[in-house]
Amino acid sequence: MEASAMPHLGQAASAACTMATNFLAPVKTERQIYENSMLEDDPNANSVVPTSAEDRNAPRWGPNHKGAQELASLYSGGKRLQETVCVCVCIALMSINILFILIRIKLENLGSIIIGALCGIITADFISGFAHWAADTWGSIELPIIGKNLLRPFREHHIDPTSITRHDFIETNGDTFAVTIPVLCKLTWDFLFLSESEIQKKFFWICYWYQLTIFVALTNQIHKWSHTYFGLPSYVVWLQEHRIILPRRHHRVHHVSPHETYFCITTGWLNWPLEKLHFWYILECIIERTTGCKPRADDMKWAQKRT
Repeated sequence: MEASAMPHLGQAASAACTMATNFLAPVKTERQIYENSMLEDDPNANSVVPTSAEDRNAPRWGPNHKGAQELASLYSGGKRLQETVCVCVCIALMSINILFILIRIKLENLGSIIIGALCGIITADFISGFAHWAADTWGSIELPIIGKNLLRPFREHHIDPTSITRHDFIETNGDTFAVTIPVLCKLTWDFLFLSESEIQKKFFWICYWYQLTIFVALTNQIHKWSHTYFGLPSYVVWLQEHRIILPRRHHRVHHVSPHETYFCITTGWLNWPLEKLHFWYILECIIERTTGCKPRADDMKWAQKRT
């Protein structure tokens, strides 16, 4: 009886090992990364393994890509003004709200504050992924208002990933700072017009929303650091190495063409579970079958403007 059971146990163990290997396999192999993404530690590189004669004559990525140059030229003075105003307003509101929070922190609230902050960080990571996926996958530069103002940077970034490292603080962070302003205004309103007892009752949610706005606002700065291979401050490298913010090597997976995975760019904590759940793929299938729109069609169009 025991002897006959042994082969079955061995088969079960082998099947379990195979399932675990498949489940834990890397999303992109080293070869896929080398062949289908720009070598960002050398901004002038093209690919370790050129896959066609065209790759040798016309860059697939980088600042010399004609599509990237055209997209960069669409950054306007009006957009710059909007970003500058939003950054200034956001920083002012953040400063006001942190003062309101600090004077109300109590030792007995410390546990809920930490939990609220952690939930805010995780939510920010998901929001960064959803916004990134939506802008990467759908729409086009020709759309009024949002095309050149919101979608343009995403198209440029895929064909010139290191362009973000050449953007200053305003251009890097203007849009992410802007989206937090309504939430920060609501928090300021609550602090000014709610009673102290009402504020204490919702203090957990105040901390949650504030931490959410902080990490949403910093998402593009964290994203910029994940593309910066030279001259990063030591504290940023430490945060990346300990997976507190998006690590450089982790984000390289997203930049493997056709850029269909690992969209979360704040901490990157949710990328692996969302990929294993096929979350983005299922959403894309639903939208494509409902609307007939092809995922990343506009992204591919700009990538092909190589000469």
